[in-house]
Amino acid sequence: MTDPVRIAMWSGPRNMSTTMMRSFGARRDTVCVDEPFYGAYLKLTGLRHPMTDEIFSTHDFDPESVARKMALSPPAVPVFYQKHMTHHMVEGIPRGFMRDVRNVFLIRHPARVLASYARKMETVSLEATGFPQQLELFEQATALEGAPPPVVDSDDILRDPKTVLSQLCDQLNIPWDDAMLSWPAGERAEDGAWAPHWYDKVWASTGFGPAPGAVPSLEGELADLCAEAMPIYNTLSAHKIF
Repeated sequence: MTDPVRIAMWSGPRNMSTTMMRSFGARRDTVCVDEPFYGAYLKLTGLRHPMTDEIFSTHDFDPESVARKMALSPPAVPVFYQKHMTHHMVEGIPRGFMRDVRNVFLIRHPARVLASYARKMETVSLEATGFPQQLELFEQATALEGAPPPVVDSDDILRDPKTVLSQLCDQLNIPWDDAMLSWPAGERAEDGAWAPHWYDKVWASTGFGPAPGAVPSLEGELADLCAEAMPIYNTLSAHKIF
Protein backbone atom coordinates (compact mmCIF):
# COMPACT_ATOMS: atom_id res chain seq x y z
CA MET A 1 0.00 0.00 0.00
CA THR A 2 1.34 3.43 -0.97
CA ASP A 3 1.87 5.89 1.87
CA PRO A 4 -0.31 9.00 1.75
CA VAL A 5 1.04 12.45 1.05
CA ARG A 6 1.12 13.89 4.56
CA ILE A 7 0.77 17.68 4.41
CA ALA A 8 1.69 19.70 7.51
CA MET A 9 0.22 23.18 7.02
CA TRP A 10 1.92 25.56 9.46
CA SER A 11 -0.03 28.67 10.36
CA GLY A 12 -0.57 31.15 13.15
CA PRO A 13 -4.06 31.81 14.53
CA ARG A 14 -6.59 33.98 12.66
CA ASN A 15 -4.86 33.17 9.41
CA MET A 16 -7.57 31.45 7.36
CA SER A 17 -6.15 28.13 8.51
CA THR A 18 -9.54 26.54 9.12
CA THR A 19 -10.79 27.71 5.72
CA MET A 20 -7.77 25.98 4.18
CA MET A 21 -8.67 22.84 6.11
CA ARG A 22 -12.17 23.11 4.63
CA SER A 23 -10.68 23.41 1.16
CA PHE A 24 -8.50 20.32 1.47
CA GLY A 25 -11.25 18.47 3.32
CA ALA A 26 -13.53 18.98 0.32
CA ARG A 27 -11.18 16.86 -1.79
CA ARG A 28 -12.35 13.34 -2.54
CA ASP A 29 -9.01 11.82 -1.56
CA THR A 30 -8.19 13.64 1.72
CA VAL A 31 -8.57 13.14 5.45
CA CYS A 32 -7.94 16.14 7.74
CA VAL A 33 -6.86 16.59 11.34
CA ASP A 34 -7.47 19.86 13.21
CA GLU A 35 -4.68 21.30 15.42
CA PRO A 36 -3.52 17.91 16.74
CA PHE A 37 -1.08 19.37 19.29
CA TYR A 38 -3.58 21.78 20.90
CA GLY A 39 -4.24 19.53 23.88
CA ALA A 40 -0.53 18.87 24.44
CA TYR A 41 0.19 22.59 24.19
CA LEU A 42 -2.37 23.41 26.87
CA LYS A 43 -1.17 20.59 29.12
CA LEU A 44 2.51 21.56 28.83
CA THR A 45 1.97 25.31 29.30
CA GLY A 46 -0.83 25.18 31.87
CA LEU A 47 -2.74 27.80 29.88
CA ARG A 48 -6.51 27.98 30.03
CA HIS A 49 -8.14 28.70 26.69
CA PRO A 50 -11.83 28.70 25.80
CA MET A 51 -13.18 25.13 26.11
CA THR A 52 -9.99 23.74 27.69
CA ASP A 53 -11.88 21.05 29.62
CA GLU A 54 -13.61 19.87 26.47
CA ILE A 55 -10.28 19.71 24.66
CA PHE A 56 -8.72 17.52 27.35
CA SER A 57 -11.72 15.20 27.41
CA THR A 58 -11.86 14.62 23.65
CA HIS A 59 -8.30 15.04 22.27
CA ASP A 60 -5.01 13.22 22.72
CA PHE A 61 -2.70 15.45 24.79
CA ASP A 62 0.33 13.12 24.87
CA PRO A 63 2.80 14.89 22.54
CA GLU A 64 4.74 11.73 21.65
CA SER A 65 1.52 9.91 20.77
CA VAL A 66 0.30 12.77 18.60
CA ALA A 67 3.65 13.03 16.79
CA ARG A 68 3.55 9.31 15.95
CA LYS A 69 0.09 9.72 14.48
CA MET A 70 1.22 12.62 12.32
CA ALA A 71 4.14 10.58 10.92
CA LEU A 72 2.24 7.32 10.38
CA SER A 73 -1.50 7.89 10.05
CA PRO A 74 -3.66 7.26 8.15
CA PRO A 75 -2.15 4.74 5.70
CA ALA A 76 -5.38 4.07 3.78
CA VAL A 77 -5.99 7.50 2.15
CA PRO A 78 -4.04 9.31 -0.59
CA VAL A 79 -3.73 12.67 1.25
CA PHE A 80 -3.50 13.35 4.99
CA TYR A 81 -3.89 17.08 5.70
CA GLN A 82 -2.65 18.33 9.07
CA LYS A 83 -3.67 21.81 10.25
CA HIS A 84 -0.91 22.89 12.67
CA MET A 85 -0.63 26.03 14.78
CA THR A 86 2.95 27.27 15.02
CA HIS A 87 2.56 28.58 18.58
CA HIS A 88 1.59 25.10 19.77
CA MET A 89 5.11 23.79 19.16
CA VAL A 90 6.49 24.56 22.61
CA GLU A 91 9.33 22.76 24.37
CA GLY A 92 8.32 19.16 25.01
CA ILE A 93 6.53 18.65 21.71
CA PRO A 94 8.68 16.56 19.33
CA ARG A 95 9.37 17.80 15.82
CA GLY A 96 10.94 14.72 14.31
CA PHE A 97 7.73 13.96 12.43
CA MET A 98 8.50 16.99 10.22
CA ARG A 99 10.83 14.67 8.29
CA ASP A 100 7.87 12.48 7.33
CA VAL A 101 5.52 15.19 6.04
CA ARG A 102 5.43 17.84 3.34
CA ASN A 103 5.75 21.10 5.26
CA VAL A 104 3.83 24.11 3.91
CA PHE A 105 3.61 27.58 5.45
CA LEU A 106 0.43 29.67 5.39
CA ILE A 107 1.12 33.35 6.08
CA ARG A 108 -1.03 36.44 6.51
CA HIS A 109 -0.24 40.13 6.91
CA PRO A 110 0.37 40.80 10.64
CA ALA A 111 -2.13 43.67 10.75
CA ARG A 112 -4.90 41.36 9.61
CA VAL A 113 -3.88 38.67 12.10
CA LEU A 114 -3.67 41.06 15.05
CA ALA A 115 -6.94 42.83 14.31
CA SER A 116 -8.76 39.49 14.09
CA TYR A 117 -7.05 37.97 17.13
CA ALA A 118 -7.83 40.98 19.33
CA ARG A 119 -11.54 40.52 18.61
CA LYS A 120 -11.43 37.01 20.10
CA MET A 121 -8.88 37.24 22.93
CA GLU A 122 -8.38 39.81 25.69
CA THR A 123 -4.57 39.70 25.68
CA VAL A 124 -2.30 39.60 22.64
CA SER A 125 1.43 38.94 22.36
CA LEU A 126 3.79 38.32 19.46
CA GLU A 127 4.28 34.73 20.62
CA ALA A 128 0.51 34.17 20.72
CA THR A 129 0.29 35.11 17.05
CA GLY A 130 2.84 32.44 16.19
CA PHE A 131 5.04 34.63 13.99
CA PRO A 132 8.40 33.92 15.71
CA GLN A 133 7.61 30.22 15.88
CA GLN A 134 6.59 30.15 12.22
CA LEU A 135 9.97 31.50 11.16
CA GLU A 136 11.78 29.01 13.39
CA LEU A 137 9.76 26.11 11.94
CA PHE A 138 10.33 27.39 8.40
CA GLU A 139 14.09 27.42 8.98
CA GLN A 140 13.93 23.93 10.48
CA ALA A 141 11.89 22.60 7.55
CA THR A 142 14.33 24.21 5.11
CA ALA A 143 17.24 22.46 6.81
CA LEU A 144 15.43 19.11 6.82
CA GLU A 145 14.36 19.32 3.18
CA GLY A 146 17.43 21.02 1.74
CA ALA A 147 15.32 23.78 0.18
CA PRO A 148 12.68 26.26 1.32
CA PRO A 149 9.26 24.62 1.64
CA PRO A 150 6.22 26.11 -0.11
CA VAL A 151 4.77 29.34 1.30
CA VAL A 152 1.27 30.61 0.47
CA ASP A 153 -0.30 33.90 1.51
CA SER A 154 -3.93 34.08 2.61
CA ASP A 155 -4.45 37.30 0.64
CA ASP A 156 -3.20 35.68 -2.56
CA ILE A 157 -5.52 32.73 -2.05
CA LEU A 158 -8.52 35.00 -1.56
CA ARG A 159 -7.65 36.95 -4.71
CA ASP A 160 -7.21 33.88 -6.92
CA PRO A 161 -7.83 30.61 -5.06
CA LYS A 162 -7.70 28.30 -8.08
CA THR A 163 -4.38 29.60 -9.38
CA VAL A 164 -2.61 29.59 -6.01
CA LEU A 165 -3.97 26.27 -4.80
CA SER A 166 -3.41 24.49 -8.10
CA GLN A 167 0.22 25.64 -8.00
CA LEU A 168 0.48 24.34 -4.43
CA CYS A 169 -0.96 20.99 -5.48
CA ASP A 170 1.66 20.82 -8.25
CA GLN A 171 4.43 21.40 -5.73
CA LEU A 172 2.99 18.70 -3.46
CA ASN A 173 2.61 16.25 -6.35
CA ILE A 174 -1.10 15.77 -5.76
CA PRO A 175 -3.77 16.23 -8.43
CA TRP A 176 -5.81 19.41 -8.59
CA ASP A 177 -9.44 18.97 -7.53
CA ASP A 178 -12.05 21.67 -8.28
CA ALA A 179 -13.85 20.59 -5.11
CA MET A 180 -11.25 22.62 -3.19
CA LEU A 181 -13.01 25.84 -4.22
CA SER A 182 -16.35 25.27 -2.46
CA TRP A 183 -17.96 23.17 0.26
CA PRO A 184 -21.27 22.84 2.14
CA ALA A 185 -21.80 25.09 5.17
CA GLY A 186 -21.73 23.57 8.64
CA GLU A 187 -19.44 21.77 11.05
CA ARG A 188 -17.28 18.75 10.21
CA ALA A 189 -16.27 15.60 12.05
CA GLU A 190 -12.63 16.74 12.06
CA ASP A 191 -13.39 20.08 13.74
CA GLY A 192 -11.73 20.36 17.15
CA ALA A 193 -13.62 20.68 20.42
CA TRP A 194 -12.80 24.41 20.35
CA ALA A 195 -14.80 24.94 17.16
CA PRO A 196 -17.94 26.42 18.80
CA HIS A 197 -15.81 29.32 20.13
CA TRP A 198 -13.74 30.00 17.01
CA TYR A 199 -15.45 28.65 13.89
CA ASP A 200 -18.69 30.60 13.56
CA LYS A 201 -17.65 32.21 10.26
CA VAL A 202 -16.15 29.01 8.90
CA TRP A 203 -19.32 27.05 9.72
CA ALA A 204 -21.29 29.63 7.71
CA SER A 205 -18.87 29.60 4.77
CA THR A 206 -19.25 27.78 1.46
CA GLY A 207 -16.02 28.99 -0.14
CA PHE A 208 -13.11 31.39 0.23
CA GLY A 209 -15.13 34.58 0.03
CA PRO A 210 -14.23 37.95 -1.48
CA ALA A 211 -10.78 39.35 -2.16
CA PRO A 212 -9.26 41.13 0.85
CA GLY A 213 -9.78 44.82 1.41
CA ALA A 214 -7.29 47.34 2.71
CA VAL A 215 -4.92 46.28 5.48
CA PRO A 216 -6.42 47.46 8.80
CA SER A 217 -4.89 50.41 10.60
CA LEU A 218 -3.71 49.54 14.11
CA GLU A 219 -2.92 51.71 17.11
CA GLY A 220 -1.04 51.40 20.39
CA GLU A 221 0.13 47.95 21.42
CA LEU A 222 -1.28 46.27 18.33
CA ALA A 223 0.66 48.65 16.09
CA ASP A 224 3.86 47.91 18.03
CA LEU A 225 3.30 44.15 17.69
CA CYS A 226 2.67 44.56 13.98
CA ALA A 227 5.97 46.39 13.57
CA GLU A 228 7.76 43.50 15.32
CA ALA A 229 6.05 40.87 13.18
CA MET A 230 6.56 42.55 9.79
CA PRO A 231 10.22 41.48 9.30
CA ILE A 232 9.19 37.86 9.88
CA TYR A 233 6.28 38.17 7.48
CA ASN A 234 8.53 39.75 4.85
CA THR A 235 11.13 36.99 5.21
CA LEU A 236 8.55 34.27 4.67
CA SER A 237 6.76 36.22 1.94
CA ALA A 238 9.96 36.24 -0.12
CA HIS A 239 9.44 32.47 -0.61
CA LYS A 240 5.81 32.60 -1.77
CA ILE A 241 4.96 30.28 -4.63
CA PHE A 242 2.71 32.94 -6.23
